[in-house]
Amino acid sequence: MAIAALSVGGAAETAAVQRARALSIAFRFACGHALLLAIGAGGLLALGWSLPLMFERAGEIVGGVLLIGLGLVGIWGLRAGRVYGHTHQHGGEPAAHWHLHLGRPERHPLAAAHSHLPTIIGAAFALSSLRALATLAPFGGTLGDTPLPTLLALIVVFGVGILLSMSLFGIAFARLMSAAAAARLGQAAGLLMALTSIVLGVLWIATA
Repeated sequence: MAIAALSVGGAAETAAVQRARALSIAFRFACGHALLLAIGAGGLLALGWSLPLMFERAGEIVGGVLLIGLGLVGIWGLRAGRVYGHTHQHGGEPAAHWHLHLGRPERHPLAAAHSHLPTIIGAAFALSSLRALATLAPFGGTLGDTPLPTLLALIVVFGVGILLSMSLFGIAFARLMSAAAAARLGQAAGLLMALTSIVLGVLWIATA
């Protein structure tokens, strides 16, 4: 839902622009998510540290708040035209990156001020899963005597799996964004996505 909410753009955009943005956001969201899980859980395991249950619940609440915030920003942006995105090329990089901004397009910030919002939000959504991964919960309870290098390798593979699955979602969502039906819906699709994000965020917090 967070990837979808971040991918909402203007009704006048072409299908190619919508598809490229959705793919870019999904990949960078997945990178932030996978990196925080792999580095965080691997570091905790290597140091022999653990996180309290309260940390996991706080991470769930953070995820819910972020979903609500993304939905509210989406509604505000659709009404006021104050949320916009564009592609920008950094230095000598061969590929351009898509960036999300708050404010008026005519007051666009300098290139040095560009943020990487999808990557940061992707990492924030990983907080609720960090404790479970550090305790090796996704792999079952039979790894107690496994050598540390093997455990760290498993965590890296887990992170790569997250990256691949979210990137595949980005491909599927990009196809949906460029479909003729989605193009006809225009701003109504963006509003529905924003409202759904808010509802899911509230439910997420309520069940944390």
